[in-house]
Amino acid sequence: MEAVDWENSSGGSSDTEAYLQDKKYEDDEELHFTSGFISKLQFRKDKSRAHWINEIGMAEVVENKGKLWRTMGVVRSGKIYYSIEETLFLMEIGALLLLDDNGTSLSLNDVYAKVCGGSWELFEVYRHLKSLGYIVGQHGIAWSIKDAKSNRQSVSLQCSPQSSEVVDLESEDESSIVGPFNYMHVNEARPVFDVYLPNSKFRKSSPGDPSFVICLTRGDLPSIADIEVLERQCGAIPLRFCHVEFGRVSFFSFDEVELPILP
Repeated sequence: MEAVDWENSSGGSSDTEAYLQDKKYEDDEELHFTSGFISKLQFRKDKSRAHWINEIGMAEVVENKGKLWRTMGVVRSGKIYYSIEETLFLMEIGALLLLDDNGTSLSLNDVYAKVCGGSWELFEVYRHLKSLGYIVGQHGIAWSIKDAKSNRQSVSLQCSPQSSEVVDLESEDESSIVGPFNYMHVNEARPVFDVYLPNSKFRKSSPGDPSFVICLTRGDLPSIADIEVLERQCGAIPLRFCHVEFGRVSFFSFDEVELPILP
């Protein structure tokens, strides 16, 4: 297999869910990023508010503003939950106010402290993909219950990588249809994000297949055997590999080639 340089950069559905998907907001602002650079500490007049839940390592949205929620966060029991990557991204662009258990506003530095080690690499990959305009979801975690039932994905909310605890916000019958597999990995390469092309008609209840799956690598490049296993796990969805080093996010893919037989 031959490595191909892709891109480099620095740096069933409830009635409540259907209502959330169709609800119209007066603020029609939609972010469209045209470069890989996102300035921090942007200020907005109206911000969404969310409550950070340490037990699951996610933020529960308590008030929505704008339209970013349509392509971010997973829906469970009519509520939207943001992963740590989504939470930090929204805070950096000034679109989210995060509160602790006492209702006190958390600063960016407070959230940076929650992201360390491998989680920081995931955030850098997520931020870069969002800066290019892609829709990015957690691999193997359904956007909604309807999505889980149609695609046999997990309805559980996985905690941060520092914890192995799984918190299920749905009934046992619903969660038993699948087991969470977003942390499956082969050696140091593992699927982390499902990536969709920009789509104004994107719906969490029926997102369709992602355009490609991002696999995070650490250390050496994955072997041919590792890649073949990952390809079988992800089915017909194309794989894109990424590596983060010194703040630089690199993407690459592999093609199978046959060398001509020399006389």
